[in-house]
Parts: sequence; C-alpha cells; structure tokens
Amino acid sequence: MVEAGENPGVVARILGVTRCSLRRWRHSARHPNGLAAKPTPGPKSRLTTQQLASLEALLKQGAVAHGWPNHLWTSKRVAVLIQRHFGVHYHPAHVYRLLVRRLHWTSQKPQKRARERNLKEVERWLADDWPRIIRQAFQRRARIALLDESGFLLSPVVRRTMAPRGQTPILDCSDRHDRISVISAITLSPRALRVGLHFMLLGDNENFHGEEVGLFLRQLKGEVGGPWTIVWDRNQIHSRSKVVKAWLAKHPEVVVEDFPTHAPNANPDEDVWSWTKYGRLCNLAPNDVVELRQHIWNALVALKSQPQLLTSFVLHARVPLLLT
Repeated sequence: MVEAGENPGVVARILGVTRCSLRRWRHSARHPNGLAAKPTPGPKSRLTTQQLASLEALLKQGAVAHGWPNHLWTSKRVAVLIQRHFGVHYHPAHVYRLLVRRLHWTSQKPQKRARERNLKEVERWLADDWPRIIRQAFQRRARIALLDESGFLLSPVVRRTMAPRGQTPILDCSDRHDRISVISAITLSPRALRVGLHFMLLGDNENFHGEEVGLFLRQLKGEVGGPWTIVWDRNQIHSRSKVVKAWLAKHPEVVVEDFPTHAPNANPDEDVWSWTKYGRLCNLAPNDVVELRQHIWNALVALKSQPQLLTSFVLHARVPLLLT
C-alpha cells in the first residue's frame, strides 16, 4: 500500500502499529529473505545472567566490604569490582547503563545520618512518642508546630547543569559570606487535617538566640491563636533560653516536645530547607543580601501555597497524623 502511494500514517493506523515499525519492516523487506530474515544480533554480553546475579549480591554487601571508605557505589567503583571478580574490563559509562538496564538500579542522592544517632531510640520515638503527641494535641484541640532554623548564604548552592562537552559553565557570584537566618514551622491541625507553613527572616548577618525564637513564638501565636504543641530539637536556644522559658511560663496552653537527638530527618521542616536551598534557589547568585532576602521570601511564600508539597514533607518524616 505504501509503495502504491498510500500515506504511511494511514497504513500504520490500519495495521495498528507505529510508523516506526512500518519503516523498519519496509527496510527489512529490501534485504535478502525479506521479513523472514533474522535480525542481526547485537554483541553478546560479557557477563552471564548468573554473573550479573553474583555482581548484585556483591554490590548489596556495600562498598566498605570491598575496601572503599563508605558504602556508596559509583560507576568507577563498580567497574573495578567487575574487573576484580570477573576479569571483565568495562568503561564506567557502560557500567552505568548495565546497572540501570540489567539490574534496574537508579541514581540517587544519599541521605546523611549522624553516627551518634541511637537508631533504636529514634524508632521508639517514632512508634510511641509521635502518636502520643498527636493524640494529646487532638484531645486539647491544639495545633502542632514543627519548628527549625536555617541560614542562607550569599554564596550559591551549586548544582549540576547541562553544557557542551568540555565547556564548563561559569557562575558569577559574590565571594562575601553574608547570610540571612530564617526560622520556620510546618503546622499541623490534627482535627482538620490541614498542613501550613509559617516563617520569619532575621536581619542581615544576624544569628538566632532565645530572643529571636521567642519573637517567632509570639508571631506564631498571634497569627493563629489557641493552644499549641511545639516540637523542636534540643538546641540550647530552645531548651535553656530564659526568654523562651519566660514566654512558655506565661502561656500554659503551649506544650513543648523534643525531637530525638541527632535525628533531623524526623522533622518535616528540614525538607523545607532542602527544597528551598537545593531545589528552588540552587545556583542562585544574588548581587546582595537585599536580592537574596527577596528570593527567600518569594520561595517560602510559594511553598506556603502548596499544601500537597508540605504534606509530602510530613509523610516523608513518618509523621502518623495523615495516616490515621
């Protein structure tokens, strides 16, 4: 039909195939034996199926078991492992394709975890204390604020980008160490099942002390009244500040709970900083702190209007509120 002048797209729809398949069949028909000819086989894999299974078992042991200083696998390390155990030399680029296509591995960013963390205590806190905190807040008709502080530097957080081979991009940026400190809280309403975000930016190059934390607590209480349960880490500006203690003493309807030690991933507010610094504002090179402040403000305002994204932060931290 195509050779007779019919439109290839019409023929493909009649046969129920793609135009790509139609072109491939026409190409094969021009060769000896036509469509009955067997396709030319590609190069034979130098690792058998059994060897690939053995390779995956070796990889699951972790890189430390094979002499590297951490458990992370790179294409170069896997290439060395294949050479060492199977005598096959692969280029790292081919090793990457092999890991993706044959072993179905993916490229992932490692999560940091403090060596000092007590894993059993963290698991106990997640299983016992979190449900208790939410249950008691529900009974008190209180909202929950998951609070944390962070800082944004004038120097950019540099992430990878695309460019022609051999032409490394140049990011013009300031070499000054100016910064802006920010405090924020992801807020939960156990009864209404709502997730929100509140934040406050300090002045240029200012650090957090008990006074600034107390100011944010007053702001939070003023924006949304009623009883609260504040959950934060065990930083001294939280637990030992006289200003914070005095403010809490005047507001008995505000209950304070602590996250487990060395477990920042238990706080969903950590993902606010991760999303802002390494996502929304990565590779940002502002001219001065005024421009940096505006970008931080715009990013947090945009995040505040995305409750689904905030909910994903809550679920990532294994907060049981939205799972019940």
